[in-house]
Amino acid sequence: MKHTKFWIVLALLAAGCNAGGEQPLAEVVDRALAGAERQALRMAEKYEPLEGRLPRTWEKGEDVSSDSRWWCSGFYPGTLWYLYENSGNPEVLEYARMYSARVEREKLTTDNHDVGFMIGCSFGNGLRLTGDEAYREVVLTAARSLATRFDPAVGLIRSWDHNRAQWKYPVIIDNMMNLELLLRAAELSGDDSLRAIAVSHADKTMIHHFRPDFSSWHLVSYDPVTGEPHLKQTHQGYSDDSAWSRGQAWGLYGYTMMYRMTGDERYLGHARGIAQFLLHHKNMPADGVPYWDYDTPEIPSTPRDASAAAVMASALVELSGMVEGDEAEEYFAFAEKQVRTLASPEYTAAEGDNGCFILKHSTGAYPFASEVDVPLAYADYYYVEALVRLKARLSR
Repeated sequence: MKHTKFWIVLALLAAGCNAGGEQPLAEVVDRALAGAERQALRMAEKYEPLEGRLPRTWEKGEDVSSDSRWWCSGFYPGTLWYLYENSGNPEVLEYARMYSARVEREKLTTDNHDVGFMIGCSFGNGLRLTGDEAYREVVLTAARSLATRFDPAVGLIRSWDHNRAQWKYPVIIDNMMNLELLLRAAELSGDDSLRAIAVSHADKTMIHHFRPDFSSWHLVSYDPVTGEPHLKQTHQGYSDDSAWSRGQAWGLYGYTMMYRMTGDERYLGHARGIAQFLLHHKNMPADGVPYWDYDTPEIPSTPRDASAAAVMASALVELSGMVEGDEAEEYFAFAEKQVRTLASPEYTAAEGDNGCFILKHSTGAYPFASEVDVPLAYADYYYVEALVRLKARLSR
């Protein structure tokens, strides 16, 4: 029978039968989700009177917020939706609706590729959990806005419009995360052109963004005439040849999601290759929380990135259910390790501290001295998503 051994292991973990004498994983997850909800509600109360503002980070003892235009604007509403999914708390639902509404105007955004983050995490989760027809319209409109950035001659969605003197048609690995919005909209509307765009982008990224060892560049710039790469860089990493940790996590998550949404075995194979690269990297810390770049010579005296660990953990929980046997156990065990680490006092803030963000010690863009060793909205989002996914797996 498929997965028999794996499900026995999960059942033992849920029951608290682990060899190391650790707290049962199910208890860790429940405790972490309860604490995350309390912290998120504190954040909601703090930002409620600040019309149109959303939490971005907390630096040097001060709140750093954004309006909906910032690429991270959908993550806090999305965190609330996941917390509502877990607890059914009507207060969390009210705030999830309120903060999602602050992002709605981004459904018309055509000047950046992050509409998937902005609308997918907020209204996408809201639609999934409530079936609200108004949310359906927001998701479909946003997907069509994102599709305007696709050039058939290149076969990819353009990521950025700036720095045109250097980048002709830049595409960053992060953009894999925005394809879920297109695929969801295709399912909702029957518009196969949206699915075709997502598949084209994923296919061409798989060819040109990855090295033979399954590590990836951050940015590939294409010639819009030939559709071929003219430049490959790791813009937010240590060097063009290095493996920027969050970029690797975006790739892992993106191709795991593509397999879930399409059933194409090529995507599953690619996700497995990325997972093996990450889990067995010589510079992966024992606790599973990566340094901001796997190849910086400053290891171990350099910041970690909890956001990369959160994205990885969420992806690995899902990926572990797509494979069998020892491989499934390996992915699940690593995700468990990451979640246990993130749920510890080293990474989870005390209630009311840390600007009311859940996780500490994320790194935004180290080379630019931007958001280094701070909480980040997307770290919280993917951490809570990982917890919800873990809880669902353990309850089966």
